[in-house]
Amino acid sequence: MSTEAGVAARELERVIEHLPLVDHHVHGATAVPLDRTRFETLITESDRPIPSFMTQFDSQIGFAIRRWCSPVLGLPPHADPDDYLARRAELGTAEVNRRLLAAARIGRWLIETGYRGDDVLGPERMAEVSGRPANEVVRIEKVMEEVASSGTTAADFPERFRTALAARTAEAVGLKSIVAYRHGFDFDPEPPSHRKVVDAAGHWLARAAACGEFRVDDSVLLRFGLWTGVERGLPLQLHAGYGDPDVELHRCDPLLLTRWLKLVEPHGVDVLLLHCYPYHRNAGYLAQVFPHVYFDVGLGVNYTGSRSDAVIAESLELAPFSKILFSSDAWGPAELHMLGAHLFRRGLAGVLRGWVDAGEWTEADAARVARMIGVENAARVYNLDISA
Repeated sequence: MSTEAGVAARELERVIEHLPLVDHHVHGATAVPLDRTRFETLITESDRPIPSFMTQFDSQIGFAIRRWCSPVLGLPPHADPDDYLARRAELGTAEVNRRLLAAARIGRWLIETGYRGDDVLGPERMAEVSGRPANEVVRIEKVMEEVASSGTTAADFPERFRTALAARTAEAVGLKSIVAYRHGFDFDPEPPSHRKVVDAAGHWLARAAACGEFRVDDSVLLRFGLWTGVERGLPLQLHAGYGDPDVELHRCDPLLLTRWLKLVEPHGVDVLLLHCYPYHRNAGYLAQVFPHVYFDVGLGVNYTGSRSDAVIAESLELAPFSKILFSSDAWGPAELHMLGAHLFRRGLAGVLRGWVDAGEWTEADAARVARMIGVENAARVYNLDISA
């Protein structure tokens, strides 16, 4: 590498290092102490007990925590897991959160509150602890379940839900759907009729009353939720690809959304495909051909650890750079919030630096694209004031 190229590379890294990233899909950090078993269950997407013959620290994310989070807590890199967890307990959850959230150097959090929101910090507390502003993203299915559990008839349900969603999102910057978890993307793309929604609501409410669990998984109601979200007009996030075992992964390929995306396009609503791994190349194709489709590789970055550079590089292959965003999808341990940002910065810097050094890109173009992906695309889509 020439001296000139080396200086350019170091300057590019400095630009990326200081980007005030917009984490456009994230959850709160936990505010309670975590013992080893609980900590390990929160650094995997598995919801099964950890087998006695293994530890989650022996994984890409486990190694990444030991390497990159240990120094933030005052330990040497690659600290032993027992030493790491002892130091975590010694500092206390509040101090661990303060250190790790500060180390993430996030400019703004867009916090989705629909998953076990009572167990983690909400937007206001995340803003308070991190010192950075936070906005809310509302989960469609959560609002639907709240309407059902509060008491409604099937006939009243459609309008009650529309009204509740409008009220719940009055201050929100976006919506999120977990149709990938509850059904998959192989659904009828057309909006369901009012009659079908009422009938489906009647069956759902009767089942829920019998078992006491208001969990919406009916495909008609899920479609109704999606189309009501489209009518609401806010940016609409969809989990795609990798997730916990509740997902049937082969039904979460975003290519299955193609017909639905075509129907949504005239409504002028942006659709944001989250995580997408291992279908991130398919998501890149959709982001290229549809002007209203965006994507990220959020969750895949943390869990691929030292291989996340390759995932980030693959996400940059096809889609226009104005269609790619950053997210961590962190929930629970603040290590996930910090690592999501760190690994993304490192991977993006490494990929772009390689192209600059090879003479494929200029340093100025690389820095400009980094700002687009890390900050500006999210600011445009969600109408954020990034100067705040």
